[in-house]
Amino acid sequence: MGVIEVDEKEFSLSREDVFETLSNRRRRYAIHALLQEEGSVELGDLARQVAAWETGQSPSAVSSEERRRVYNALQQSHLPKMHDTGIVEYDRDRGTITTTTEASDLHVYLEIVPGNDIPWSVYYLLLGAFSLSFAGAVVGGVPPFGAIPALVGALVPGLLLVASAAVHTLHGRRQRLGRAGLPPELRHRKNDA
Repeated sequence: MGVIEVDEKEFSLSREDVFETLSNRRRRYAIHALLQEEGSVELGDLARQVAAWETGQSPSAVSSEERRRVYNALQQSHLPKMHDTGIVEYDRDRGTITTTTEASDLHVYLEIVPGNDIPWSVYYLLLGAFSLSFAGAVVGGVPPFGAIPALVGALVPGLLLVASAAVHTLHGRRQRLGRAGLPPELRHRKNDA
């Protein structure tokens, strides 16, 4: 029996790898910064940007000590881990990092549900229950819904679904890793303030 060789670049991320990667704020910031760039990024530039987000400063205001702390952590721990899982290509000798196709797929795991908000899945479940109840009351003639024409009773749930999907789509685009500007969690905190 021969040995089967597998090209390391053809694997997809496991849930464990994704959640392990995204569980660390510094790695999330690094991925966000890397996805904003075309091509490879110098480790020093990445460290400066991540340090800026961590300290709430502009990149030019980051001290050499703040940058060095982030640089060392990225170089020694975070980038090798992300390289091993296939999220980035990290050339330690050149000090350059490039994202892989797996990195751009990470945004689907970042549905941020702040404070008292509910997840979109629960929202759609409630919308479906309301829509069925509303349509059933219109068709069944339950007062006062029986006075509503059946066509309107069918259109209202559909319009609610389309409007909800549009809002969900816009929200998802704002929370995407690599979108211009702040990382999603910092953008969200800024909106809350």
